[in-house]
Amino acid sequence: MSEWLVLTLAMAAACVVVLTITVLRNRRAGEKDDPSETPDVIEYMTMMVGVVYAIVLGLAIAGVWEARNSAQDGVRAEAQALHEVSERVQAYAPAERDRTREDVNAYVSYVVHKEWPVMLKRGEITDRSEQLLAKVREDVTSYVPRNDHEAQSYQPLLDQVGAADAARSARAQNADDTMPGVVWFGLIAGALVAVGLIFTLQIRRSPRELLLAGLYSALIAFLLFLIWDFNTPFGHEVADASEPFTRLFAI
Repeated sequence: MSEWLVLTLAMAAACVVVLTITVLRNRRAGEKDDPSETPDVIEYMTMMVGVVYAIVLGLAIAGVWEARNSAQDGVRAEAQALHEVSERVQAYAPAERDRTREDVNAYVSYVVHKEWPVMLKRGEITDRSEQLLAKVREDVTSYVPRNDHEAQSYQPLLDQVGAADAARSARAQNADDTMPGVVWFGLIAGALVAVGLIFTLQIRRSPRELLLAGLYSALIAFLLFLIWDFNTPFGHEVADASEPFTRLFAI
């Protein structure tokens, strides 16, 4: 299901629920029910709950946004380091150069086509990618430079392999969801409280009040969807964050 469709359904459902409750509540209200009699303390508490919940939502959005940016920066660093290995190995002898490039391509192809779906589904990386990267490291470290030019390329190649390994480790740490379950419980409970408190203000069925109630509930639904979407640092599809690999390598 498309994320845009999920967002539309969530916002529409929030509006329908709130407006339905509002209309039904208004129909059952007695003739003596005066909306102007809402105590000031209730209005103050409703305002404070809304402000506190807005702060919590802002912190949650900032947290998942930072985690996603960090994860995607790590992917770019890993892809760039492997690309540098593939390019700088040009200084090696043809046989070793071709073998190293084949092993780099094998690692990248496995990460994008095999490991990435597992990472999105289980929140972890596989041992196979570690073995493939170890093969690339072995190709680089086992080579004996034949001249000064090859010797000058040897250490930078080792550094790039180390950078790719470090980026892979960071990817493993960021593979799981950012928000723990207890935070989601607080966000959803807070949304229910924040929306539920608007009924204490005795809103009527006037177009203005119904519009504001619908927009308020739709806004909260949108912000919760935003957190859910960014909660997975590498997105929900393989193409969401693997673009640096596919852009630098023909796989």
